[in-house]
Amino acid sequence: MEPIKINLADYDLVGEGANGCSYNHKTDSSIMLKMYFRNFDAAVKELELAQKVYAAGIPSPEPGDLITDGERLGIRFRRIEGKKSYSRACGDNPERTEEYAREFAQLCKKLHATHVDTTQFENVKDRLYAMLADNPFFTDAEKDKLRAFIAAAPDADTAIHGDLQFSNGIFVEQNGVRKPYFIDMGDFCYGYPMFDLGMVYLCCKLNGEEWTQTQYHMSNATAARFWDAFAREYFGPDADLNEIEKTVRIYAGLKVLIIERDTHFKLPEFHAVLEETILK
Repeated sequence: MEPIKINLADYDLVGEGANGCSYNHKTDSSIMLKMYFRNFDAAVKELELAQKVYAAGIPSPEPGDLITDGERLGIRFRRIEGKKSYSRACGDNPERTEEYAREFAQLCKKLHATHVDTTQFENVKDRLYAMLADNPFFTDAEKDKLRAFIAAAPDADTAIHGDLQFSNGIFVEQNGVRKPYFIDMGDFCYGYPMFDLGMVYLCCKLNGEEWTQTQYHMSNATAARFWDAFAREYFGPDADLNEIEKTVRIYAGLKVLIIERDTHFKLPEFHAVLEETILK
């Protein structure tokens, strides 16, 4: 897959994450870019995966070409104009947090009920095994315990986003009707939905106040309200949410594998969740 050369001066920087930056075209509002800082193989893999996800009918931005500015690789997407993430929406309108959380939960339930062609996508367990093997922050004995937990989890052939932050759910609102999408599909795979829900819980309940404010534009109190409303909608009004939270917290701890893969730093606060559960 040969990248197409672009002039980055034609674009405005609009966002930055752990792996790269996003840009909008200055004159063509239908074009956006995701440019990687490093790990250029990931750009190729994400484009291939984004094409498969879009073809499978998962609501997501339409992928275009692999591009380069001469130094970095990136992906050109059809821009979803007027979009807002669920995290930004809650930060801007905290009084509507429960409404946004319920809508995001419905979007996630639909995703997790979508059966996929397992020959086209990776099993979440295999994805986690690979990240665990490359993680330098666990001992061999700890890795054995984590592998055993992952292996014992239920199997499923349904879609998993892979990095299900509420900032990776977006919507466009027109005439009072919101149309939702998922973005950042580089970890998309299939398997047991709890592996996905752990990230939702982590974002809502396990981060420090400063991180939540900086990354998600809201207070920890608002994030906790988001989780409570999300869980009621996702699991149903009769579900024992205390028991669900005990379970999902364990899967939230496993998300340290994704975060440490991207940051290359050990995150003791998330290791602590595993130490009090799987690694006890």
